[in-house]
Amino acid sequence: MASKPPASDPVQDAPQVAAPQHHAAGLPAVKHSLKMAREQMGVKRTALTLLRVNQKDGFDCPGCAWPEPEHRHAAEFCENGAKAVAEEATLRRVTPEFFAAHPVTDLSTRSGYWLGQQGRLTHPMYLAEGASHYEPVTWERAFDLIAEDLEALESPDEAVFYTSGRTSNEAAFLYQLFAREFGTNNLPDCSNMCHESSGSALTETIGIGKGSVLLEDLYKSDLIIVAGQNPGTNHPRMLSALEKAKAGGAKIISINPLPEAGLEKFKNPQTPKGLTKGAALNDLFLQIRLGGDQALFRLLNKLILGTQGATDDAFIAEHTHGYEEFAKAARAADWEETLAATGLSRADIERTLELVLASKRTVVCWAMGLTQHKHSVPTIREVVNFLLLRGNIGRPGAGVCPVRGHSNVQGDRTMGIFERPAPAFLDALEKEFGFAPPREHGFDVVRAIRALRDGQAKVFFAMGGNFVSASPDTEVTESAMRRARLTVHVSTKLNRSHTVTGARALILPTLGRTERDLQVGPNGKNTEQFVTVEDSMGMVHASRGRLDPASRHLLSEPAIVARLARRVLGAESLTPWEEFEKDYATIRDRIGHVIPGFEDFNARVADPSGFALPHAPRDERRFPTTTGKANFTAAPVEYPRVPEGRLLLQTLRSHDQYNTTIYGLDDRYRGIRNGRRVVLVNADDAKDLDLAEGSYVDLVSEWRDGVERRAPGFRVVHYPTARGCAAAYYPETNVLVPLDATADTSNTPASKSVVVRLEQSRTD
Repeated sequence: MASKPPASDPVQDAPQVAAPQHHAAGLPAVKHSLKMAREQMGVKRTALTLLRVNQKDGFDCPGCAWPEPEHRHAAEFCENGAKAVAEEATLRRVTPEFFAAHPVTDLSTRSGYWLGQQGRLTHPMYLAEGASHYEPVTWERAFDLIAEDLEALESPDEAVFYTSGRTSNEAAFLYQLFAREFGTNNLPDCSNMCHESSGSALTETIGIGKGSVLLEDLYKSDLIIVAGQNPGTNHPRMLSALEKAKAGGAKIISINPLPEAGLEKFKNPQTPKGLTKGAALNDLFLQIRLGGDQALFRLLNKLILGTQGATDDAFIAEHTHGYEEFAKAARAADWEETLAATGLSRADIERTLELVLASKRTVVCWAMGLTQHKHSVPTIREVVNFLLLRGNIGRPGAGVCPVRGHSNVQGDRTMGIFERPAPAFLDALEKEFGFAPPREHGFDVVRAIRALRDGQAKVFFAMGGNFVSASPDTEVTESAMRRARLTVHVSTKLNRSHTVTGARALILPTLGRTERDLQVGPNGKNTEQFVTVEDSMGMVHASRGRLDPASRHLLSEPAIVARLARRVLGAESLTPWEEFEKDYATIRDRIGHVIPGFEDFNARVADPSGFALPHAPRDERRFPTTTGKANFTAAPVEYPRVPEGRLLLQTLRSHDQYNTTIYGLDDRYRGIRNGRRVVLVNADDAKDLDLAEGSYVDLVSEWRDGVERRAPGFRVVHYPTARGCAAAYYPETNVLVPLDATADTSNTPASKSVVVRLEQSRTD
């Protein structure tokens, strides 16, 4: 039998600390995965469920967006995938009786870990204005309540429609269609907080805001650079791909302020050799200072330009624009400034250059370590410069590889979840559905919080996710949410956002990825539906849940959107919402009419392996930019300057965590157990700052607005991070990230470069 959720909220500020590990996965990962799965699902359900994860006839893992190989293992999942599935397929339930026993004031004091451990939501719940408890409500009444507030708005732009990356293509397409038919482009999503910088930089430089590589390209590569990313915790199945690439002769360089166990050695649990010996992945580890990546790639570009025969002159002449201006800026790169910005040695950079020049096919992978700085967009543009110089885009085994987080976050954007839609997309919607979509740009995440704070937005609707815990500047975000007239969350499980509400609030429980989706078809009989997702490399495939729903009161996400649209838009809408709810194939037909690359969608997704979306730079070396070519760029080199006595903090995940979902209180690879309120500080920095191992400090962020943002009671852990840098887990440290501290162009919160001082804790 599955265990009960914890009755009390575990203490998280007294962790045990041991030395960090130097390998990832292996037998401990298998044991931990099965332990957590059994606790949540029981033995039989664990076996039946995990063997369907990422299989061609199964369901897509609700965790990360790493692609599946063509030939799959019976256990095609990682430790974090097993945790994600276990949390969704849990036997624990959050019923109306639970809400009757817990007023919102009580729930608001609980940790995100405790809330998530309670189980699956079973009924629509409503918090009336002035009420102390959520109470059950019918679906019809819930839709009426939402319609009342939407219809009372002075403008559709007073509503915000947020989306999490776990929403399917079908639900995302309907969601953006409803919002635009209602009259707004206020469609912020989790991309605004993670890879928006990637999309901004890539759209400008290569003409499409997605990566240019497929999984097979990693296997063909000579050199893979992994920058600002921790695959061992965030995308563990990527380690298998790196191991295969390594076996094929590829070299791997990792660039990170923190040494990461999975890149030191990967113990593949699917092979006997992996379990016992493992494979060292890193050929070179560059322990860079936070925010120094642009300076590093700029100097590498200077050195490439200065090496006879190192540039692909034919590619540059035929396929690129802006080379001369870029080359002038690159040749001005300064060694001393680069060493100061990066914290690297001259020998480190010279060895990197050797590996770069020896490679004919190079892939650069990156994640939040590059995207969440003020200068993130110029940094990623410099990465593109680096690849263009040697013709490494549009060549097998080479290209850009932004590694996305949530399982369908890239698909959401493809389906139109974007506050700044392209005119061509809106034209296609208008032609297909017969209404005039709004053309004015909407709110992204940061602008949505400002609008709620300032009373310019009054209704907040979230399709999945945990907006309050995911967003920056926690106190500002929570205050903004409480100013709303109505907050609505479509969710599978309880989270912090359900406890920080507007005057009225609704929780709408939905099917999970693991569950069978039956809809009453045109013939009056239940018809099994499936949904589709797009992975991090632009492959689209089907996902079919097999478990019975956690409650008979759940609706699927497409059904929720379709019913809400019918209630709000009424008979005037020409969109066949009822038809869409009954048969998702009809949604896919219309997607195929609107979005390039999805023609004959239903026929193509019938292939168990799915299909690849077109990518002009990769497929035909065609670059759909404003110049018609790949654009070199030349931005000034930026990097954070930190005052004396301060550190540069990055927020990050623990190993028992996926985004804001906390599975447990350990970070096994970093040696942290039974607690999350820790700050990782280089031992030499700690000595200079007189911070003893095990002492407790308050983290206080310093920014130009002069506002003091404080995260109290963090245990100091001496850790081998880069000098001048520190790290601590989010969402606990989101309070330190100012709302207005964002990346230029993309407006992504700068969560990886927070200047902090560490003060003796008031609770020490």
